[in-house]
Amino acid sequence: MQAKQLEEKLQARDIQPTAMRLLVLDYLVKRDAAVSLSDLENHLNRSDRTTMYRTLKTFQENGLVHQIHDDSGNTKYALCRDDCTCTYPDDMHVHFYCSRCEKTYCFPHLNIPEMDLPGSFEPKSVNFVVNGTCPACSS
Repeated sequence: MQAKQLEEKLQARDIQPTAMRLLVLDYLVKRDAAVSLSDLENHLNRSDRTTMYRTLKTFQENGLVHQIHDDSGNTKYALCRDDCTCTYPDDMHVHFYCSRCEKTYCFPHLNIPEMDLPGSFEPKSVNFVVNGTCPACSS
């Protein structure tokens, strides 16, 4: 994705393009799996961890990425689809965590069904992670 397209993607979510935001978005766009803050740190080794974290939080608050909690013990982030609103239950989907390579994949076409919780419980998000082995690790 070119720099202009990255800027437009940020602006579409009301995010002011900055050098760090463009670097982080470029990294996310090129990944086939969710990434952790540590992944970002390793890739952008001269960047400040706090700035990277704030960038991810800004992306999340503006619906550009969503958070995934898997069995790795690290919070991971994945890009949302362009039409995603990050609302329950419309945009909640299944994730797959490979216990061998520790990659986490999004399956946005596999929606999590809406749950009828008792009483006045009001869900805001749902985290559904399937654990196993990905095709690359199975072969």
